[in-house]
Amino acid sequence: MTDFSTRIIVNAKISGIASYVPDDILDNEMLSKMVDTNDEWITTRVGIKERRILHEEGKGSSWLGQKAVEKLLSDTGTPAGEVDLLICATSNPDYRFPSTGSVIAHETGLTNAYAFDVQAACAGFIVTMQMARAYVVSGLYKKVIVVCAEKMSSMTDYQDRATCPLFGDAAAAVLVEPTDEPVGVIDGEFHIDGTGLPHLLMKAGGSVLPASAETVAAREHYIYQEGRVVYKNAVRDMLSSTLSVMERNNLSVEEIDWLVPHQANLRIIEAVSGRTKIDPEKVLINIQHYGNTSAASIPLCLDEFKGKLKKGDKIMMTAFGAGFTWGAMYLIWAFDS
Repeated sequence: MTDFSTRIIVNAKISGIASYVPDDILDNEMLSKMVDTNDEWITTRVGIKERRILHEEGKGSSWLGQKAVEKLLSDTGTPAGEVDLLICATSNPDYRFPSTGSVIAHETGLTNAYAFDVQAACAGFIVTMQMARAYVVSGLYKKVIVVCAEKMSSMTDYQDRATCPLFGDAAAAVLVEPTDEPVGVIDGEFHIDGTGLPHLLMKAGGSVLPASAETVAAREHYIYQEGRVVYKNAVRDMLSSTLSVMERNNLSVEEIDWLVPHQANLRIIEAVSGRTKIDPEKVLINIQHYGNTSAASIPLCLDEFKGKLKKGDKIMMTAFGAGFTWGAMYLIWAFDS
């Protein structure tokens, strides 16, 4: 039951973070043997050298999420029974139903938690963090896990040289709890533009175009992306939302300790960070090792660099994905690693 105590809750903080990536590496040299591409072509265009792939048969996004949540619980010393809610951000659910979050909750022993999925594409982490914040600040829940689990290889066409170098598999999870300190999620801004639908989507497999022999033969169950359109919109929208949140919170470029952009394409990252005029040394980047892991990319990056993060650090996060959906979030880090 929810404990509505007299303690004043002013915010919701990240009190722990963990991630998981599969052991198997698919590097550019290996990829060049599968499709007409090469390391130089991939590196100069998107900045990716390798990506992790989950090959084990019968294991999907929930398995990746399970590993991240198990590590999170262990690292934070949180009993599974104390977690009130798990929200899973994914574009690669295990099944159309039930939710991938329900599978993760069951497999990790979260017997007292409710669980559900959020589909916000590559913006999934920051969108779901906004939801977790609302649940915690309202007093409905005290311990919320946000887990982003993406088996991107499950919808990657390894015959398409334009898209197959981009994506990798990963999961990352954070524990969100109440705080009366001036840390945690401070502000977020989110947008949606449905005119982006034809430029980035999976064409078949939903209720509009159900799976059939024809859709499988046409390879319509893989990611379809019009790269130039996506690039243009991603740079513009990630930049505008980041600057908007900074302006609303009276944040100067010098005051930002870290910029953590969605790891979709190194050229997008460099364009956005360059136009914000944030010091390049303050921009966290790990796309070269993992590729685009969709909703998992920002928390995966935060976890990899958490040794650099200090309590009180001011962090800007921004993402763009299918929908089109995009936004930015201002977070003050809550603990020293």
